[in-house]
Amino acid sequence: MPINIPKELPASDLLKEEKIFVMDEDRARTQDIRPLSILILNLMPEKEKTELQLLRLLGNTPLQVNITFLRTATYRSTHVSSYHLDTFYTTFEKVKDRRFDGMIITGAPIELLDFEEVNYWQELTEIMDWAKENVTSTLNICWGAQAALYHHYGVDKYELPAKYFGIFNHTLADPTVKLVRGFDEVFRAPHSRHTEVVKEQIEKHPDLNLLAETDDGSPFIIMSKDSRNIMITGHLEYDATTLLDEYNRDRSKGMNIDIPANYFPDDDDSKQPLHTWRSYSHLLFSNWLNYYVYQLTPYEWGDKQRT
Repeated sequence: MPINIPKELPASDLLKEEKIFVMDEDRARTQDIRPLSILILNLMPEKEKTELQLLRLLGNTPLQVNITFLRTATYRSTHVSSYHLDTFYTTFEKVKDRRFDGMIITGAPIELLDFEEVNYWQELTEIMDWAKENVTSTLNICWGAQAALYHHYGVDKYELPAKYFGIFNHTLADPTVKLVRGFDEVFRAPHSRHTEVVKEQIEKHPDLNLLAETDDGSPFIIMSKDSRNIMITGHLEYDATTLLDEYNRDRSKGMNIDIPANYFPDDDDSKQPLHTWRSYSHLLFSNWLNYYVYQLTPYEWGDKQRT
């Protein structure tokens, strides 16, 4: 899939180096097709890293995709330049009269706060409510998944005794579900979180399906029965070295952090970690775009002004 992004976006050159098909806005205008419109609410502090991770995965199917990056208006990130935010991001007020085929809500390093204590919680809930009528399907990641479960379905999060950190095995509840088509019955994926949701609450909820869980029973992939919301409690979008960066960051702060589980070869943090979940990352995003965004969105839907 060619992804349509601004020429000057820093991720553009890196994507081209990786042979990801990137199309700038000028070329996209010459194509007489109906592209998918994807809105990305990026809540991560290091926004440029997250942009690259997500764009890499969105560029792996045959359709053109127009990307719109969204930031919160009620909180302005201090880990990225004002120029970057002002140039490449917009606010909800400027897009709320549009419709989008899909939306991604990222994680955020604020898990230990109660949801209502988050300074942009009211704005986020307004966006999530708006998406019910204006977005075909929303992919919610890590804290974004927990926020969606809490706001839409009343499922709360609970603090863990220690950070759930590393690469873990997962099992599928039903490999015939289109979202996990092509997955092995057992697959690996990264987690980096201090809280979790409870399996029993997911299984008992009439509007939710648990599609995959870790070996120790922690929910991983959850989907609403109407397929409008997909919740991923971990980070399939992570690069091979993302957990390494988090590990080194926490150690440099003097934090008592355990080595990421099942991550370094021989559990030796002097060895380069391997990217053992890459194929599942691409499968998840391409399945989502194909079966839950492209196949379900009316042709006239995307970018249509509401009347």
